[in-house]
Amino acid sequence: MFKKITLFLIFICYSVSAQISYRNLSIENWTFNKQNEAKKYNAIIPGTVHTDLFQNQLIPDPFFGANEKQLQWIENENWEYETYFTLTASELKNQNIDLEFEGLDTYATVFLNGKVVLEANNMFRKWLISTKSHLKIGTNHLKVVFHSAVQKGKEETKKLSYTLPEKERVFVRKAQYQFGWDWGPRFVTAGIWKKVQLKFWNSAKIENIKYSQVKLNDSIAELEFIVDVNVKKSGKYVLLIYNDVTGRRDELFVHLKKGATSIKNLYKIDSPKFWWCNGLGKPNLYSFSIELYQKGKSVDSKKLNIGLRTIELIQENDQVGKSFYFKLNGKPVFMKGANMVPPDSFLPRVSDSTYFSLVENAKKANMNMLRVWGGGVYFDDSFYEACDANGILVWQDFMFACSMYPGDEKFVQNVKQEVIDNVNRLQNHPSIAIWCGNNENDEGWHNWGWQKQFNYSKADSTQIWKDYKKVFHEMIPQTLDSLLSKEKNIYWPSSPSKGWGRKESLTQGDVHYWGVWWGKEPFEIYEKKVGRFVSEYGFQGMPKLGTLQKSMDQEDLNFTSEAFKNHQKHPTGFETIKEYMERDYVVPKDFEDYAYVSQLLQAGGMKIAIEAHRRAKPYCMGSLYWQLNDCWPVTSWSSVDYYGNWKAFHYQAKQSFENMLLSVAEENEKYNMYLINDDLESYSGKLELEMLSFDGKSLWEISKEITVEENSSIIVYELMKEDLKSFDLQQSVLKAQFQNVKSNYFFAKPKGLKLQKPIIQIRMINDFMIEISSDVLAKDVFLSSENNVFFDVNYFDVLPNEKRIINVSKTPKNLKVKSLFDTMK
Repeated sequence: MFKKITLFLIFICYSVSAQISYRNLSIENWTFNKQNEAKKYNAIIPGTVHTDLFQNQLIPDPFFGANEKQLQWIENENWEYETYFTLTASELKNQNIDLEFEGLDTYATVFLNGKVVLEANNMFRKWLISTKSHLKIGTNHLKVVFHSAVQKGKEETKKLSYTLPEKERVFVRKAQYQFGWDWGPRFVTAGIWKKVQLKFWNSAKIENIKYSQVKLNDSIAELEFIVDVNVKKSGKYVLLIYNDVTGRRDELFVHLKKGATSIKNLYKIDSPKFWWCNGLGKPNLYSFSIELYQKGKSVDSKKLNIGLRTIELIQENDQVGKSFYFKLNGKPVFMKGANMVPPDSFLPRVSDSTYFSLVENAKKANMNMLRVWGGGVYFDDSFYEACDANGILVWQDFMFACSMYPGDEKFVQNVKQEVIDNVNRLQNHPSIAIWCGNNENDEGWHNWGWQKQFNYSKADSTQIWKDYKKVFHEMIPQTLDSLLSKEKNIYWPSSPSKGWGRKESLTQGDVHYWGVWWGKEPFEIYEKKVGRFVSEYGFQGMPKLGTLQKSMDQEDLNFTSEAFKNHQKHPTGFETIKEYMERDYVVPKDFEDYAYVSQLLQAGGMKIAIEAHRRAKPYCMGSLYWQLNDCWPVTSWSSVDYYGNWKAFHYQAKQSFENMLLSVAEENEKYNMYLINDDLESYSGKLELEMLSFDGKSLWEISKEITVEENSSIIVYELMKEDLKSFDLQQSVLKAQFQNVKSNYFFAKPKGLKLQKPIIQIRMINDFMIEISSDVLAKDVFLSSENNVFFDVNYFDVLPNEKRIINVSKTPKNLKVKSLFDTMK
């Protein structure tokens, strides 16, 4: 098909003027109105009808107080968006003009100069229309009518003889969380939620680029590039592949016939640098420029970043069940991380910097994997680019969650194109580790009693399960097989694979363990209920007071106000928090103290879970908690609130996810000290243990030389309960240290500790560093300031006469300090 030649002199003569150009229609003057109403208002594209209504002061802030309840009428209306744009004669001379919508939410009829050119029905798809014949020189009119997704969904429900769980939302291919969740509000949006543009092109355009790793070892990487081209004009072309890192150019002289075609090229990299996840090495990337030329002129070009790595999901039978772990570049890796939800209820407000910040927060907390949860959206490119650059692997769900879905041909084909669009967009990212069909659909069917709840007949159940298999066991994996090379194609039909009430859930596959919170079991059950890969578990904690103050009036900061209750979406959320708090803490009477202690409660419970998972290595090889972030200001399971503030939980996750961890487990008649090492090298050194009273007296100490192998978890010391009888364990702490790793262990729950009032000293070392010390144990020290300072350590213990150094983002203004003792009144 082609002849490959490397000829630099010819390349130098090529013109850099591209034949493809774009016209961003998002920046035109847009208006919107409720259908059948004459009054038009200014609109921002990309955007949503809710944010446009708010910007025009037609509705109050949707997030404030209990405003959500009075804004539900918006989802039942149809909305019209339109703009006028001018087209020049030179623009119209282009042979091809495409109208491209990166995202339409969701049911949209598109009119161009009065003619219907598109009927869209999927928020997750990219829509492209060939529009040259519909355009004219001068003024053109573009109008998009959005039909109520709720009403469309209700129309679809009537076509079935049975009711699917969650009713209308499952028929609508849009972000499922917008219909309301137990951490998010109900705002069923509509609008042009991503960029819209005109694309002008002539002889050919590059449709898609992908690559596969033919060979990868320390000596060489062999890549096969596949460039899909849409050709309108047959002829001779040159494809250039240029590596910005190595400087190598490959030029292919090809003759392309009219129509869709693929150009393949084998490309070699000597002594390749591997892509590694956070904590194990550098996430090395190779940047490529790929350009198509004809007659010396650039026809089209694309950029591509590649990370060279191998990823495997290992499932092997063993004495207990079946393993479930990932190998990266041949090394088993314990996955440490969290689940992510969309960062806003109104997605066009999410900027690249928001995604960058969330990924950075994950990296700072020593995570190496994030799960993109199936009830939201496929995130923007910037998220995956940030994961690539920071070494964060991605567990990518397809957008289905907590229900059963239809299986008619129209629905299945719509989803198939959704899969194609998003897999083609995302597959080249080295961060993508696994594709997962859905969130909790399988578990819900087998474990949540839907058959009884909806009174399904045997025929109904058979059909619903048949439709499930058609989508998640047939269409999606078959589509992935057609799109992906083998090393990119790891597919898992549903997360979890077994419900948390079943014995098998802890011996094979991945598990969502919700015995804590939903089951009201004590935090200590986490130490017994350890699965092979725990992909969900969690506990709620309130955000900081400043976050709540932004979303409600001061007088509403109490547990009885409608505004405050509206910012807790779990039906028994505050009741559950209080029940667990009473078990472990003295419940504060002051509201601000209560919010602080709720964060300590969340952090302490999650510490138990994370460290139990890590101690069980290699039986357990993954711990992804629920959840990293929020879509609005709310009391939820998140470790980082809507405004990006770290809760106590995120600081705890940072500590508990360290590559090297000292962790104590109470096991029968002793306390076992574990040393977990996720590094790919072994270490030897002195383990130092000391028992201290809360006023600083050394009660007992010992040291021993130990060695910890790479990628392991071992018991390095056993402390017998019999030997501790002479100590008052309610006012004693076990201090442990190995090299730079430190850990404190308390023998009683926080409410059982005999804390003394600490005198905490704070000294500014410089503008970016402070020193904290105390005369007696200061438990869970919380630092805050008026000017939104980031403290790299917070909610921490200060041992007697210890000096803790804290890095700060800027000089704190009116620095405040609180400890647990202050709340025990």
